[in-house]
Amino acid sequence: MRLHPISLQLDRFFPKRAANPVSGRSCVLVVLLAFVTGCVTSPTGRRQLMIVSPEVAIAESANAYVQTVRDLDDEDKLLDDPALERRVEEITGRVVAAAVQRYPHTADWRWSVALVDDPQTVNAWCMAGGRMAVYSGLILRLELTDDELAHIMGHEVSHALANHTAERMSLALLTRLGVAVAARERDENNPAALSAAALAAQVAITLPNSRTAESEADRMGMELAVRAGYDPAGAVSVWRKMEALGESRPPEFLSSHPSPDNRRAELAALIEQMGTLVPAVPPQPYPIDIVN
Repeated sequence: MRLHPISLQLDRFFPKRAANPVSGRSCVLVVLLAFVTGCVTSPTGRRQLMIVSPEVAIAESANAYVQTVRDLDDEDKLLDDPALERRVEEITGRVVAAAVQRYPHTADWRWSVALVDDPQTVNAWCMAGGRMAVYSGLILRLELTDDELAHIMGHEVSHALANHTAERMSLALLTRLGVAVAARERDENNPAALSAAALAAQVAITLPNSRTAESEADRMGMELAVRAGYDPAGAVSVWRKMEALGESRPPEFLSSHPSPDNRRAELAALIEQMGTLVPAVPPQPYPIDIVN
C-alpha cells in the first residue's frame, strides 16, 4: 500500500547553495562512497541502500503525521465510530504485539492509527515509527473480516519494520544530489556532468523499486498476522476482494502494487508454511493510540 506523501525537507541534508561548493567529480565520489557504505540488510535479507538513517526517517515521519492529522481534523475527516475504533485497536494491537516480539527495538515507537472518514477511499498506510491511518472505505467497501484486516495492518506495519521510508528517502537524496551536480556542471563536453547524471539514473535503476518493497511487506505482514493469531488464508481472500474491486475502479491500495492475482498466488503458496506459526494463545494487544 502506498504511504501518505511525506515532506522530507531534503534541503536540510543537501542545501541548494553551499558555502564551498565541491566539484562535480567530488560529488560523484561522495555518491559512490554513500552507495558502498550505506548498504544494509532488510529483515528478509534484501540489500538496501540506506544513507538516511531510520532515526531520521522516524523524526521526519513524526512531523508529517502531526500535520496530516491536523489537516484531517480541520477537514472534519477523522472518524468517530466507537465500534470500529475498538475493532481496529484490537486487531492492530495484536499485530503490533507480534511485531514487537520479533523486533524489540520497536517497543518504544509511537504506535497509532488515525481513522479517516472517507467511504470511497480504499487505503491504509504506515509511516516510519509506526504511525498509521486506515480509511473507512477500506473496511466498508471490501467488507473485511478480522483476519483480512489483520493481514492489511501486518502489511502496513511491515513497511515500517523494513525501513522502507528511510530507503525511499535515501534514493531521493541521492537522485537530487546527482541531478544538482549535473545541472551545476552542464556541459556536453564535460565528462563529470555526464557521469553524475548517469550515476543518478543508474542508482534509480539498481535500487529495489516499490513493487519489491511491497512484495517484501506482503510476506512479512502475513507472518505478523499469523503470529498474532489470525488465519493465514485471510492474506489470500483479501486480495481476491481487491482484485474484484479493481475490475471497475482500481483502488488507491493498488496504485503501486504488484497485480492482485500474482500476489494472491504467491501468498497462497505460503499458507501451509505460515500455518505452523499460529500461536496456541494469541498475544495480548499492544497499546495503540487511536486518533479520531
